[in-house]
Amino acid sequence: MTFLTIGHRGVMGVEPENTLRSFIRAERCGMDAIALDVRLSKDGALVVLHDAEVDRTTDGAGAVTDLTLAELRELDAGLGERVPVLEEVLDAVRIPLQVSVQDPAAAAALVELLAREDLTARMEVASGDAELLGEVARRAPGVRTALHVERPGADAGELVAAARAAGAATVAVDIRRLSLEAVEAAHAAGLRVTGWSVNTLDRLRLARALQLDGAATDFPEIRSTGRFTA
Repeated sequence: MTFLTIGHRGVMGVEPENTLRSFIRAERCGMDAIALDVRLSKDGALVVLHDAEVDRTTDGAGAVTDLTLAELRELDAGLGERVPVLEEVLDAVRIPLQVSVQDPAAAAALVELLAREDLTARMEVASGDAELLGEVARRAPGVRTALHVERPGADAGELVAAARAAGAATVAVDIRRLSLEAVEAAHAAGLRVTGWSVNTLDRLRLARALQLDGAATDFPEIRSTGRFTA
C-alpha cells in the first residue's frame, strides 16, 4: 500500500502553524496532503486558524468570531505571517487539503465554497463532530470526509460504527490510542485509517506496525523516511 504523509497545519514543527509559509514549505518538502483548520470570522470569512481564540497562535487576543477579517489581518501569526483565508491556501499550493471544521457556521460556509469552486476532488472535510460531518456529506454529495477520533472505544467495532454514522471514508485517530485490531476492523469495513501525530521514528515504526494508510506529522523529515510501498 502507499503511505500518505500529511503535513499537520503545514509543517508546524518548523514553521508557524496554519500559515501560507508553513503550507508552501509542506508542499515543497513533498508532503502528500496538508491538514488545516478553518474558523469563521465575525464578517463571515473562512480563516485558517485552529483555536477558537487567536491568543495562542498570534500576537492578538480574543475569539475569532468577534474579529473581522480586517482585524485578523492585522495580527502577526508568526515570523510576520498573516492569518490566511482558505481561498489563499487554495491558490498557494496544489496538493490535496484536509480541512477541519468544528462548528456548523464554518461548515456551512465551507460547503458553499466546495460547490462554488467545484473542490470536491481536491478537498477532504474533517471533523471530530460526527453529526456535523454527516451534514456536510449530505449537503455536498461526493465530498470525501474524515472523522477525527481522539479516544476510540475498547471495542474495535465502535470505530467502524462511528465512521459509518458520520458517513466518513476515513478515520483519523490519535496514534497513541490505536490498536491493530481497530485498524484491521476499519480496513475490513473499507475505511482508511490515518494517525496523528507522527513526529519521531518510534511513532513512524508504530504507524507501519499498525498498517496505517497515512499519518499527520509536524516535521518535513518524516516524509523522507515515511513513504513506502508494500
